[in-house]
This record gives sequence, structure tokens and C-alpha cells, in this order.
Amino acid sequence: MTPDELKSPPDVPPELREEWDVLTSGAIDVLPEKDFLARLVESRKEKRPLRIKLGLDPSAPDLHVGHTIVINKLRQFQDFGHQVVVIVGDFTASIGDPTGKSETRKALTLEETRANAQTYLDQIFLVLDRKKTEVVRNSDWLAPLTMTEVIKLASRYTVARMLERDDFSNRYKEQRPIHIHEFLYPLVQGYDSVQVRADVELGGTDQKFNLLVGRALMEAEKMPPQCIMTMPLLVGLDGVQKMSKSLGNAIGLTEEPTEIFGKAMSVPDEMMAEYFLLVLSYRAADVDALMKDAKEGRVHPRDLKARMARELVARYHGEEASVQAESQFNTVFRSGGVPDQIEEVSLTLDGDSIRLVDVLAQAGLAESKGQAKRLIKQGGVSVEDEKITSQDHTLSPGQYLIRVGKRKFRRVSLG
Repeated sequence: MTPDELKSPPDVPPELREEWDVLTSGAIDVLPEKDFLARLVESRKEKRPLRIKLGLDPSAPDLHVGHTIVINKLRQFQDFGHQVVVIVGDFTASIGDPTGKSETRKALTLEETRANAQTYLDQIFLVLDRKKTEVVRNSDWLAPLTMTEVIKLASRYTVARMLERDDFSNRYKEQRPIHIHEFLYPLVQGYDSVQVRADVELGGTDQKFNLLVGRALMEAEKMPPQCIMTMPLLVGLDGVQKMSKSLGNAIGLTEEPTEIFGKAMSVPDEMMAEYFLLVLSYRAADVDALMKDAKEGRVHPRDLKARMARELVARYHGEEASVQAESQFNTVFRSGGVPDQIEEVSLTLDGDSIRLVDVLAQAGLAESKGQAKRLIKQGGVSVEDEKITSQDHTLSPGQYLIRVGKRKFRRVSLG
């Protein structure tokens, strides 16, 4: 089912029509639909906010705009007065969710997950209202479980049901290992729902199985089972694979404004509607109108994409940064020039020279020396307009204009 095919049931009360339309907009699954409507009716009648659960898997330290699809939906729930419960999965990440993986995923230590989680929380509140967000860690209730309690939890689900999950099923058929601890991940994630008494749980489409386990465990505990809502996974800038920083096709929330703007301008035209609907939270009717204007020639697709890029930068860096990012983009790409404002960095040499890969890493032009080497190998690094092809290239004391890719510039002083 696509977002456009998701229809409101005919019995939505008029006073809930707007709330229903906004909250279900863009969703792939709303299950069970009638139960979700009943929860909204009950919430309005009792003046009790629903508890909307999101489990964060802090297996990596940064968020990209693909992650914000679910976060934006949480904000919409908050705008209608509901309570968001963010569960930092510091314990579950130490197990490792195998969702979408063809082999067992490496587990993280509790310390690693907590460090990543702090970065997540810093970024998630760029969107969410802190006052309407409850943050908890599932290590608080999962770590103290006794072996007896774990066995009791495991008795709530069968191996046959576990093998209904695609990644488990495929690995079983292909005779690739499935470790017992991997079965525990959906169980303990579902147990989180029991602990926080969730009314609704949100997640990407790849989390649908895990969310349904939460319903089953709540029923086993004689609790009203949560409704679930799944949101689509955003395709990356390559227009092919799911957005992922490891694939280099992502727009990070904390990237420089010029980088966000430039990457947004590279989004394939056919994906603009998804960005307006899911990343910028436009109403479906408004997105349809924008796309119709572009198709019928009333607005150029490039101008529509620039609007999208401006709004993305403004959301995470402010209006002034958005204006500057667009100005720099126009200077560099339309005029073929160099930005008027370039960040300056001073580095101290230990000897007579320094490797360019070290300069790129220290000046913030690459996340690591390894990435710096890859950028040079790919032909993406220029020093004073000269493309550098050797990973062993060195620089002597002096001032250099260094460019990485099409959008990153630094004026580096070495001395």
C-alpha cells in the first residue's frame, strides 16, 4: 500500500477528521485501523493523551533525514496533544537487531550504545518538543531480568512465528546461521511496549514484525495491545538504495548548511514528492498541487527543488544559514566560482611538510584519514584548483584553498 492509497475509514467522526488525516498521512500501515480510530476517540473523550512509543537503536552516532520521517510523525502526534515515549535501546543494541541483515550483526557494548544515544537525543530534539517527550532507557528494566523471567518471556512466542520474519526465513532456507540470541531481540523490544504501556508504536516498514511482537506480548499480559504505524524508508540520493551514511547517499542533520543544500539539489526529480511529504511534512494535497505545477510548467523543477533545499537547511540550521547556503550554491554551480565566505583553518606542522590526507581529516573535510584517501582516489580533491591524484601528496608551509567534491571548501594555513 502506498501513502496515496491509504484511505480514511468512512466512520471517522467529523471532529477527528483533521487529526486522523494528518496522523495517517504518509503511513504505510496503520494496524488495526479500527483500533487506532477507537484510541483517538477514547483519548478525545477522556482528555487523556495517547502514549506514542518509538524505540531508538543507537547503533550509530548520527541521524540523517531518512530517520526524520518517523520523528516528524511523532511531532505531529505531539501537536495534537499526545505524549511521545522515546525508548533508548541501550540494552537491545547490545544484542543487535538482525533486521534486513543476511548475517548476525555485531553487538555493541552498553557504553558504546549510550554514547551514540546522547548524540541521537541531541539531534532528535531538533524536531520533537522536549516538554511532550518522555525519554527512558530499556536497560533499566531489561538488565535486571532473571533467567526465570527471560524463559517466561521466551515462552510467549514460538520458533514458527519467528521464522515468519523474512530475514530469519531466508537465512534458514539458505542454511546460514541464526543464533538463539537474535530471537531475543524482537521479544525484548516487544517487552518494552509492555513496560511503557504504549498505545501506539511507530517504526519503519522494516520494523513491522518487531512492532507486531509488541502487540502479542501485551495481549499475553492481558493489556490492551498497542496499535502500530509503519512509515516508508527513504531512498537515498542515488535513487536506488535505502538512505544510509555508510553508502554515502545520505543527508545528515548536522552536516554543514552548504552540504545539506547541495545534496538536496541532487535529489532525483521523481523523489521530490517524497521529500516534501515525508521529510518536510507537507500535506498530501499540497504536495500534489506542487507536483502538478511542476508537471504543467507553472514552476521549474529546479526552483521547486531549491525551495525544498532551503526549507531543509532552515529546519536544522536556521533561516540565515539557509539564505547563505543558497547564495553559495548559486555562486559555485551557476557561476562556476568560489564562495565568498570560506571557513579558515590553521594547522601547526610538526616538520617540514604534512600529508594531504592528514590535512583533510584535521580540517573537517573528511571524517577520517581512510575517507580522505578514498576521496583523493576518486578524484574529488583539489588544492588551488589542481586535482590531486596521489594519496601520498604532501603540503609545505603556506596557505591553500582546498576543495573536496563540489561543495566543500577550506582555506587552510599551514605553519
